[in-house]
Amino acid sequence: MTMQTFKEWFFTTDHKRIGIMYLVGSMAAFVVAGLMALLIRLEQSSLGPTITDNPNDYNNWLYFHGAAMVLAFLIPGLTGFFANYFLPLMIGAQDVAFPRINAFSIWLFYGAIILALLSFVIPDPPDVMWTGYPPYSITTTGNTAFYVFTVHLLGFSSVLGAVNFLVTVIYMRAPGMGWNQLNIFTWTTVAAFVLQLVFIPVLASAVTMLLFDKYLGTNFFNPEAGGDVLLYQNLFWFYSHPAVYVIFLPACGILFEIFATMCKNRVFNYKACVYGGIWGIVGISGFVWVHHLYVSGMPDWLRIGQMVTTLLISVPVGLMVMSMWGTLYRAAITFNTGMLYAISCLFLVLSGGLTGIPLALTAITVHLSETSFVHAHFHFIMAMFSAFAMFAGIYYWFPKMFGRYADGPAATLGFWLNIIGVHVTFIPLFIIGVEGMPRRYWDYQMFPQFEPYHQVALVGAFMVAGGMAVTILNWIYSAFKGKVAVENPWKSCSMEWTHAPNCPQAGNFPNPPSVQPEWSPYGYEDREGNMAATTDPGYPTGPTAKPAE
Repeated sequence: MTMQTFKEWFFTTDHKRIGIMYLVGSMAAFVVAGLMALLIRLEQSSLGPTITDNPNDYNNWLYFHGAAMVLAFLIPGLTGFFANYFLPLMIGAQDVAFPRINAFSIWLFYGAIILALLSFVIPDPPDVMWTGYPPYSITTTGNTAFYVFTVHLLGFSSVLGAVNFLVTVIYMRAPGMGWNQLNIFTWTTVAAFVLQLVFIPVLASAVTMLLFDKYLGTNFFNPEAGGDVLLYQNLFWFYSHPAVYVIFLPACGILFEIFATMCKNRVFNYKACVYGGIWGIVGISGFVWVHHLYVSGMPDWLRIGQMVTTLLISVPVGLMVMSMWGTLYRAAITFNTGMLYAISCLFLVLSGGLTGIPLALTAITVHLSETSFVHAHFHFIMAMFSAFAMFAGIYYWFPKMFGRYADGPAATLGFWLNIIGVHVTFIPLFIIGVEGMPRRYWDYQMFPQFEPYHQVALVGAFMVAGGMAVTILNWIYSAFKGKVAVENPWKSCSMEWTHAPNCPQAGNFPNPPSVQPEWSPYGYEDREGNMAATTDPGYPTGPTAKPAE
């Protein structure tokens, strides 16, 4: 890379380059956090100390794994990378509303990444998990300030991104594009940014009060001086449960784009999916946080009420899932790597959803809370579901970003290692969770009967590590040496494929697009009529398209 190229990327305000920078940063966080997960599995693979005799090391791995996976990989990957690169292309915008603020957001994100990585070299690394629960976080010798400032930087970056993209969608859609002509991915991203705007300030306030308690002598959460630790837990989960949907919604949006394109079908029940499913989740998501606190002590009436809302949110989620299955109905499906990952997500969300029902019921969750059943469920419904949706999206849009395919034997090998490895890892944890295996324990000598299950889980973790390594190396190789892709290789009707060339340059479109009321991003039943309802893309499209240079 020459100095000129470095400056062009360092000072860029191009939303597509900023998207790529989010992808690189979030994948770097994913790799390091994945290594922490391997260390956790290794430590628990046998009774007694396995690779460390210091429980604080284990706590530090838990902290980095949880914080980095949620705050530095999933949320920035979905709302940073995918939204930055593809949302303006989908709505026919030539840029985002505030390009410089967009550039500022990415550097706040990288500042947070650097701050998190410094926890490996400072003498008192944070050991407060990603939750930062008091009173431990205000009494530990670990550096709670690193945790708080990392959350501040990531939160500020997310808020700026939310304002930017909401204004972009409201004011910069292609002329003629109505709200019911938006891609489902656009809808889900808008909903995720609304959640970020509403709930991030609550989390920022909570961790700031934590900072004051530890370093300035206030006592908001210090029970020895009249503070209330439950206040922190309520504030933390008031943000952090909706954060599940900040991740879940864009992940679903990616799947809809892939299903519609690979099935050549309209999105089934589009309006029910958007107004009942997506906005139903937004409306209910602020009333379900208490199920994280069922065993923390609270009035029974509140438990019962929040049990009802927790179960109720399965209705809008169900509407979205039914739309996904309906889109597959009677379709001649193209099974490429992106579609394999997308299909696997249907089974992950089914497994994760069904195992979430007992956790929502107060009578059952008393027995399952704080066991490995919880984090096995959590990894199915959120972590692996969303990560696989991201991988599906990367394979799907790879020709658009790099002008080359990433599909091939290496991609397929990575997929099967990942999907099999996930099940080998977490099914044993479900089983021993029901039997009472506590979560977050460095050692478990009181439960020697669980050791074989942990060893099976370790085998699965190494399979996932191998699959992820193959996948990431395949992306890097394919970006430079992969087979050259034709324009619109999947024959999509969505605007980022029909009107923007592969590797779009500044301005995005050769001809700024406009659309008529009958145009749809899913108009597969009359493709020619659908294209006639918009402007000439300005470059060859369709079956006669020439391979990219």
